[in-house]
Amino acid sequence: MILTVTPNPSLDRTYEVPSLDRGEVIRATGERMDPGGKGVNVSRAVAAAGQRTVAVLPLGGAPGALVADLLDAQGIEVAPVPVAGATRSNIALAEADGVLTKINAPGPELTEVERELLLETVRQQSREASWIACCGSLPRGLAPSWYAELVARTHAAGARIALDTSGPALLAALRERPDVVKPNAEELAEAVGRSLATVGDAVKAAEELREMGARAVLASLGADGQLLVSDEGAWFGSARVDAVRSNVGAGDSSLAGFLIAGGSGPEALASAVAHGAAAVQLPGSVMPTPRDLDPAAVTVTADVPADRMLKEPVT
Repeated sequence: MILTVTPNPSLDRTYEVPSLDRGEVIRATGERMDPGGKGVNVSRAVAAAGQRTVAVLPLGGAPGALVADLLDAQGIEVAPVPVAGATRSNIALAEADGVLTKINAPGPELTEVERELLLETVRQQSREASWIACCGSLPRGLAPSWYAELVARTHAAGARIALDTSGPALLAALRERPDVVKPNAEELAEAVGRSLATVGDAVKAAEELREMGARAVLASLGADGQLLVSDEGAWFGSARVDAVRSNVGAGDSSLAGFLIAGGSGPEALASAVAHGAAAVQLPGSVMPTPRDLDPAAVTVTADVPADRMLKEPVT
């Protein structure tokens, strides 16, 4: 079982519009509602792969009840942490030309009691977990050190933890030695404080995160592929993608694929790349099922192309 923790979940409403004209009445041509948050997406990807997952998340108000119902409909077990504030509702406006405009709400502010209840719920639910995936931004009321505390408690209980966050929360958590961190290229550059122009730059940055405490780094480099750097070595993975339809949730799908395959070594990287490549070829935030995967399109090598220029360099 893979346990996910999403401290700041959301109810995501997406409206399809012909174009976005400020100050005008715009009539949507389509709409959909999805449970949102990076940890939620990891659970959705794990469930789509036919594996058991439990999602721990603070939920409040009518939006929180809707999130729980939507997850239950997808076969995901929910371990809700009741909070007084209402779960945030995010809005996405998808124009006909492919431009996506997102409005993300800040979400509720958690009290000290709710903060402790969230940690305790993770502890209770983690007894059967092979991995705990903690993902996304922190809501108001949780200090950047909250993830660090969660990593420390997880290790004290003998469990493994994967962390997908950024900024001060990531840097604070590194001192507790999370088993895997999963930054994208922008987050990797931010963590080390410099630009990334080549695959080799990304490898060096990943090694620096390991020096700061991360036991392994799974880095998403967008269209260039993915890196895995750990005590066992460094590997580079890429996949053939025929057409990109949406990159929403692709990184979360990659993390799910990595953990499903054991969470270490080149085989897990290959699974991560296959899941990410499948996700970008599906509409919206749809998560891939096993029939969507194309393992034959994936290449993983220990001969990392350090001099390769990134298609999307980070400055």
